[in-house]
Amino acid sequence: MKADSVTTSYRRWAPIYDKTFGALTNPGRQRAVDYVNRRGGSVLEVGVGTGLALSHYARGVEVTGIDYSPEMLSKARKRVTEERLTQVRELRQMDARTLDFPDNSFDFVSAMHVISVVPEPQKVMAEAARVCKPGGKVIIVNHFATEKGFLAVAERVAAPLDHLLGWHSDFPISTVLGEPALVETERCALPPMGMMTWLVLTKQG
Repeated sequence: MKADSVTTSYRRWAPIYDKTFGALTNPGRQRAVDYVNRRGGSVLEVGVGTGLALSHYARGVEVTGIDYSPEMLSKARKRVTEERLTQVRELRQMDARTLDFPDNSFDFVSAMHVISVVPEPQKVMAEAARVCKPGGKVIIVNHFATEKGFLAVAERVAAPLDHLLGWHSDFPISTVLGEPALVETERCALPPMGMMTWLVLTKQG
């Protein structure tokens, strides 16, 4: 998906995101936050959006969030101010393909319902691996293409509407598993109806 398509889609989604797609994806978001909270440390949330996850991080966790959409970030910043979320270190407008952070900066890098939205997802995965510390975790929550059945057919039918939906309905999981520095260590299906996938990749080194 092209960057201008992402910008247009999320300008359209920003006013209603929390009560629509945001609500639908809460189980994966909460699981990712709980995973980080149990271990503690620093986390980079790629595609922080309107900041739905931010208030759920423990106070001892250091959270940095980035997003490409100014409209989404505006809502996230308002949330941080209104809820006095001191665990949030900074929120920045940034292209996930070229992260402005040094190598080995974070204990966790999370990308929740965003990897099928960004242009050039392989570059995003390479950048996630680069800024993650050795032994750290890259957490992916996303919908991936179904190989067979009714849902697989529906995904193929919806594929031409990607630019309107704002994400790839038929996005293959192999796209995020090709980064050589990352090894898959966890995978399971998540609600609703097993449509979402939970992935944890560990950085080697």
